[in-house]
Amino acid sequence: MTPHALSISQNPKDPDFVQDPYRFYAEMHRASPVFYWQEYGMWCAAGYDQVNALLRDRRLGRENRWGAPLNPVQGRDHLTDFDRIESGSLLEREPPVHTRLRTLVNRAFVSRSVERLRPRISQLAQELVDALPSGQPVDLLPGFATPIPLTVICELLGVPVERGNELLAWSHAMCEMYVPHRAHETEERANRASAEFGAFLTAHIEEHRHNGADDLLSALIAVRDTGEKLSDDELISTCVLLLNAGHEATVHQTGNAVKTILEQGGDPRRFFETPDLAAATIEEALRYDAPLHMFTRYAYEEIDLGPVTLKPGEQVALLLGAANRDPSAFEAPHEFRPGRPDQKNVSFGAGLHFCIGAPLARLELQQSLAVLFDRRPDLALQAPPRYRDSYHFHGLESLIV
Repeated sequence: MTPHALSISQNPKDPDFVQDPYRFYAEMHRASPVFYWQEYGMWCAAGYDQVNALLRDRRLGRENRWGAPLNPVQGRDHLTDFDRIESGSLLEREPPVHTRLRTLVNRAFVSRSVERLRPRISQLAQELVDALPSGQPVDLLPGFATPIPLTVICELLGVPVERGNELLAWSHAMCEMYVPHRAHETEERANRASAEFGAFLTAHIEEHRHNGADDLLSALIAVRDTGEKLSDDELISTCVLLLNAGHEATVHQTGNAVKTILEQGGDPRRFFETPDLAAATIEEALRYDAPLHMFTRYAYEEIDLGPVTLKPGEQVALLLGAANRDPSAFEAPHEFRPGRPDQKNVSFGAGLHFCIGAPLARLELQQSLAVLFDRRPDLALQAPPRYRDSYHFHGLESLIV
């Protein structure tokens, strides 16, 4: 295949593509798992083996070490507050800074620490199901999918849950920055949200320092106050990242998973009859319809991708949703098969930047959906749900059942 044939045009805003990117992925798997996506202006990896290997390759990283401007005309002067928060985010840093920051928060998210949250998650799910109206349509995204991860991460960090609507608005505005080809207005909105989020946390942290609470925020404040490991800016950035990441993707995955399970027909309780089956069902839901489809990396050295060699400073897009449907890695990849022996999805990433909140997200999904379908086994989709106009973050506009 000639290099010209590897240059592909696919508008990520095309409605048909947004509703079903998997047809495009299937074409790329047949043609070439590495291709140049014209609309994004970068090389992409769609094959499972390539994505899995590149996620772990230390010759690639999230950190932009060249300071390339967001826009050569406008620069980044309008993103001062956003950049201040991003600069201290472990998501955007590489070792040794990344190692230090991740070590500080990792203990709160390991499986044995997360497991103690199971009763609270179950209680929240029960309360929300009790509040759902009977015999009439209801949107499960605001009614069920959003409150659970938002409440849990707020309580874990020690942030008032009653500020949830503000946190959601700030989070949504900031997460739009991870979508390529943003409008200038989108960037200004994200910067305002960053300033407001940072000011809120600064005031809340000062109040929190003396209340003796037993939560993650108190632990991080204690580390900051020793002056050894965590700066003021890093404390703010870490809290913002955990609050944003702690609910955004889980809300999308909850909606996608409910949609997928209801589309299978029959009694949905069969997917949650045992803890092992519930875990297998959620892993398959993560593979089948992931909430994040593209994650980018910078090349720090020359890297041979097969049809092209990346130069230092160039970006590559790792297509997580495509890797999860690669027919060379999964038998019948377009079928929903909980418990499949070839389960190895990359929805949480891999390597150094593997999602720190993965154990919590898995527990929230397993426990909340088990409660939902146990209490409401007769749930049915009112109409085929539509995905919102954002290829990068793959989630539903609404979920009316």
